[in-house]
Amino acid sequence: MLQHLSIRNFATVDKLEIDFEPGMTAITGETGAGKSIILGALGLTLGDRADKTVIRPGASKTDLSAEFDIQDIAQASDWLADNDLQLEGDARTCLLRRVINDDGRSRAYINGSVVTLANLKTLGEMLLDIHGQHEHQSLLRRSTHIRLLDEFAVESKLLAQLHSTWRQWQQNFQQMDALRQQSADNSAESQLLSYQLIELDEMNIEAGEIEKLEAEFKSLSHADDTLAAVNSALAYCDESEDGNASSLLNQARSALERLPAQSGRLTTIKELLETAGIQLQEAVSELNAFNAEFDADPQRLEAINERLGDLHAVARKHRIKPEELIDLINDLRSQLDKLENCDAELEKLAANDKLLREQYAQLAGEVSKQRKKGASKLAKAVNERLQALSMPHASVEVSLSATDPDKLAQQGLEAVEFLVSTNPGQAPQPLGKIASGGELSRISLAIQVITAQTSHVPSLVFDEVDVGIGGGVAKVVGEQLRQLGERAQILCVTHQAQVAGQGHHHLLVSKQSDKKSTLTRITKLEGEEVIKEVARMLGGETYSAESLAHAEQMVANS
Repeated sequence: MLQHLSIRNFATVDKLEIDFEPGMTAITGETGAGKSIILGALGLTLGDRADKTVIRPGASKTDLSAEFDIQDIAQASDWLADNDLQLEGDARTCLLRRVINDDGRSRAYINGSVVTLANLKTLGEMLLDIHGQHEHQSLLRRSTHIRLLDEFAVESKLLAQLHSTWRQWQQNFQQMDALRQQSADNSAESQLLSYQLIELDEMNIEAGEIEKLEAEFKSLSHADDTLAAVNSALAYCDESEDGNASSLLNQARSALERLPAQSGRLTTIKELLETAGIQLQEAVSELNAFNAEFDADPQRLEAINERLGDLHAVARKHRIKPEELIDLINDLRSQLDKLENCDAELEKLAANDKLLREQYAQLAGEVSKQRKKGASKLAKAVNERLQALSMPHASVEVSLSATDPDKLAQQGLEAVEFLVSTNPGQAPQPLGKIASGGELSRISLAIQVITAQTSHVPSLVFDEVDVGIGGGVAKVVGEQLRQLGERAQILCVTHQAQVAGQGHHHLLVSKQSDKKSTLTRITKLEGEEVIKEVARMLGGETYSAESLAHAEQMVANS
């Protein structure tokens, strides 16, 4: 629901703040007062095209914003969430803003975020519909026709199943199509992967092999230095005749044992020397074992050097580090497995495609039956309303045309279009070809009144809905607008007192002029003010007591 409209420097408005309420709001004023200001501002806020001529003379830009309560408009809430444009901390409010600069450029905002004009228009069409002007007129779009018919005639659960099945089929088809395109290139890619794997498998690369070979190569490369160091260590520890660590430790222990008196501290020292001697003998044993096992084989060194060279060469070929070769082998094998399983996956997707097509055909067939049955009922009900709206020769037809059965469409097996004939003998034509804005408004009104109980209607604006009709018909129009206002928010620009008197709320548009400028003002009327405005519409500026009484009765009867 539209809650607030803010207008800055637009046409003849310098600054205007308008609050809106649920129900039907009548918008009236003298001819030329600027009643179209509200509609123009709303249209631009919802994404209509604009140029710098809309800017009030003397200003540098026009700034328009509209606030909507969207808690009951699930489609808009979902769209905002999908596009990450929700208002932080307030999921029920949506703020639209449009700024038009004097260079002709404009900027669009949704909840404070800059968006494209296309996004603003897409969301705007979910929030408000203007009837009577070709801008934002949803009844000029076929997508609205099929939505209204489906909401009127088709079970919502069945329709949801159809859309869900179509989405599943679409996703499955896209995967199948992508796999088919990939399969065309699989042969060459499979040959390349197989060649690479054969080359790597022939090398028998083991996990951790690089690290082991490099450590062994380093050791063999310094064999002479290693053996010399080990033998020197053995001499210092146990074999040197000039004195070695082992004999020196024994001498130290013997010197302490010859003492006649042994203190506790000396006993501890003797134990430490004994432990050191044991550890020294263990080290000597390990040195002798290393000496016996160490093989300074030059042929082994050459073989390791050659193997490392091969591993580094193949790693450079694949542009990776040598230690990453095992990961490369696993990755290549995984890719080859996927390519080899491509045919099996295609068969699985093809079987699923057939199953989903059968499910879609069954659901779409049932939807078609309900649409055909509902189309005639909807047309009959709308035409009855048109008779009451002084369009006795007008006839609406809900046309169903079959789509290509091989091309699955989300909406089902047919396209829907509302066609209308306004004169006897005239062939039904699309709504967009109707020349009269007033006729289009009344046809829109008739359709909306009939579908109001089933349609998720947002806020509706009716402009010139009473053009070319008399008082009796105007009364019917007003009653139908008020009836529609019980289920939706209605804004109605009207010249007819019979229509204005039916409003739940009333806004008066006036114009103030001086020698320098002209300003438009909008005033909310209450009580006696409403009666006086309806009386003015009945009898002009010099309304009489009779017209006041008539106006009072008209408002009271609403």
